[in-house]
Amino acid sequence: MFDLIIRNANLPDGRKSIDIGIKAGRIAAVERSIAAQAGEEIDASGRLVSPPFVDPHFHLDATLSLGKPRMNVSGTLLEGIALWGELRPIVTREELVERALRYCDLAVTQGLLHIRTHVDTSDPRLVTVEAMIEVREKVAPYIDLQLVAFPQDGYYRAEAGIEALGRALDMGVDVVGGIPHFERTMGEGTASVEALCRIAADRGLPVDMHCDETDDPLSRHIETLAAQTIRFGLEGRVAGSHLTSMHSMDNYYVSKLIPLMAEAKINVIANPLINIMLQGRHDTYPKRRGMTRVRELMEAGLNVAFGHDCVMDPWYSMGSGDMLEVGHMALHVAQMAGIEDKNRIFEALTVNSAKTMGLEGYGMAAGCHADLVVLQAADVQEALRLKPNRLVVLRRGKIIARTAPRIGELFLEGRPATIDGGRDFVPAV
Repeated sequence: MFDLIIRNANLPDGRKSIDIGIKAGRIAAVERSIAAQAGEEIDASGRLVSPPFVDPHFHLDATLSLGKPRMNVSGTLLEGIALWGELRPIVTREELVERALRYCDLAVTQGLLHIRTHVDTSDPRLVTVEAMIEVREKVAPYIDLQLVAFPQDGYYRAEAGIEALGRALDMGVDVVGGIPHFERTMGEGTASVEALCRIAADRGLPVDMHCDETDDPLSRHIETLAAQTIRFGLEGRVAGSHLTSMHSMDNYYVSKLIPLMAEAKINVIANPLINIMLQGRHDTYPKRRGMTRVRELMEAGLNVAFGHDCVMDPWYSMGSGDMLEVGHMALHVAQMAGIEDKNRIFEALTVNSAKTMGLEGYGMAAGCHADLVVLQAADVQEALRLKPNRLVVLRRGKIIARTAPRIGELFLEGRPATIDGGRDFVPAV
């Protein structure tokens, strides 16, 4: 006897017409035609059933703050940082919590149940940290939220930045962050990488650094990050986020760099929507795309994940909380249009990102948590093309959100694919 059975599901690995049996909050069986009964059944009707989407790089403290205290007129990274610097001293804990919870509600409807957010520690008040810790507790029944201590203004550059980051970690922040390319000098950036990796090793914490988010090919902090990862025995526990300077680097240098990153087992997090929007701003034509070397890094065996990064904040006026929108942009920018390419893109939104966050019990196999999403698409390729509704979202075997099917249909290979509709979030608590 199962608590719930999802029948006639198509899986991301290509298996079709599969039943998924769920008991006590975990997947108990994944096979054809489960004969047993269940307290509840969901007929997927040949639709894609996936583990939930994972966003390993986001800024929840800034989300939905668009227009406060003013708009980013140039749309550039540096004006966004300056604008956040204007908002940060006047923001309240209550506002931070309210905006973050609204976004988390949206995330659930999108089947996004795991988020790693960078929390700015540059304001010594640490109101952002207090707020995000509160949010982490409130959303725990339906979202796994990891917090990164992120010295937005620079670990050394920000006044009292060193002390503030230490206090944030003492308060219970999960991950050590950094931004070496934003320190005053290249030397201070290098020193910050070493210092932050030492802190992570001493505290037994992972590392996730904004690293080389620039068009400057001489911004090579990822080399230092990989070397310090090995030095401190942090292999597999370190992520380099953005890495956009790699797009502009000399190929010979990259031929040395990527094997070093692989030796250090660096997790790579590209942020396609933001990277393509903010990079290459000093170029006329030809104009650089500004996203890191996704295909080359994947082919070298590195774990490559994708983050949403921003939604309606000082850096990005767009965004919907939909990780398939992120993947849709990634496959265009990386020119990964083949069937196997699209499978790898989908993995970067799910299993690769879960690995980056160190999630336990994630996946589609028996024994994994019954965290699942039924999408209104037949397969991975269709999901990336249509960015379809998430018809049902399950957390630990319980339905926490339902979305009405889109109406107006296209038929591909005899199967309907819908194109319009609304959402209805059902809170878990």
